[in-house]
Amino acid sequence: MPAGVAAVVTSLQPVLVSIFAVRILGEKLLPRQVAGLLLGLAGVFLVLGPTLDSQIPAVAIAAIIVALVGSTSATLLQKKFGSNIPLVAGTAYQYLFSGVVLGAIAIGSGNLEITWNLKFTAAFIWLVLVLSVGAILLLLWLLNTGSAASVSSLFYLVPPATAIEAFFLFGEKVNTQGFLGIGITALGVWLVIRG
Repeated sequence: MPAGVAAVVTSLQPVLVSIFAVRILGEKLLPRQVAGLLLGLAGVFLVLGPTLDSQIPAVAIAAIIVALVGSTSATLLQKKFGSNIPLVAGTAYQYLFSGVVLGAIAIGSGNLEITWNLKFTAAFIWLVLVLSVGAILLLLWLLNTGSAASVSSLFYLVPPATAIEAFFLFGEKVNTQGFLGIGITALGVWLVIRG
């Protein structure tokens, strides 16, 4: 599955979280927040539009739907039950369980070889420190202190931020439609999170 298609499907997460948060968490959605969620989704489609023209296997569609359901339900469960769990301990248990599952898959597949080099080591350090520790702890802290709709709307900023980073880091072009999408996405997120 192309990354752009996966990003658009998973960008439905803020909308689903917001809808279910009204029912499950008792959160209220103001009309401007609904408009912001829809604007954010529209902006993501504009940013990723050029990548949406490929054939996608059914197994890839099933996998991305599982990812969408998992991230949506995890956000709602964390907001409803996880606020009393210490952030570092809760995160450590999640990673321990995930490590056991992924370790079993690695052993079962027989693919246990790692080629250590500078590029792999730098990526590994980035994934562990910045994404697995920093970003997840920040996400959980935001969920504990903010509404599920506001926090999940920040996920709309991932595709535009990726497009901007790819422009500066890899020289990938961002067309006028992409810049328009970035602006619309930012406006949508602002409408959802503003006080």
